[in-house]
Amino acid sequence: MKRYVALLRGINISGKNKVPMAELKTGFEKLAFEEVKTYLNSGNVIFSSDEDDTKKLTKQIQEMIKNQFHLDIPVLVISREMLVDILQNAPDWWDNDNKEIYDNLIFIMSPAKFSDVYSEIGEPNKELENIEGYKDVIFWSFNRKDYQKTNWWSKTASANISTKLTIRTANTVRKIVKM
Repeated sequence: MKRYVALLRGINISGKNKVPMAELKTGFEKLAFEEVKTYLNSGNVIFSSDEDDTKKLTKQIQEMIKNQFHLDIPVLVISREMLVDILQNAPDWWDNDNKEIYDNLIFIMSPAKFSDVYSEIGEPNKELENIEGYKDVIFWSFNRKDYQKTNWWSKTASANISTKLTIRTANTVRKIVKM
């Protein structure tokens, strides 16, 4: 059995796309996934499966969500092993315990690529934020008090490419990897 994480985009935000975690967990278990756990109310599901094809897993999960919750939710499935690799390759400036800095990991959903995200969102404000791509993620950090002045803050939610992105904090990703 291989350990995976499913990241659901845009659920339980401001009363929209409501998905109760207990019901979501049950839906995963009905798909014959094992050791299913949810983390937070924002669509982080950790599970085990014999399946090696993340595209097939993604399709199964999206169909279950559509059938059970009547929602078309973008889902990214990634192996725990890949998450560990990502964290091991984080830039030095990312997740360094500086409380004034907010560290995020932007997950890019296929078929989008880093170059697509960068060309649509543009240059970061170099005085306030850092970005660096690695595989299908972008490490992104910014100063908490000046977040509204960053170039990427509003655009990651409003750009056309935003439907191909799901964002988690460094703290959330670290906790998910341990589950």
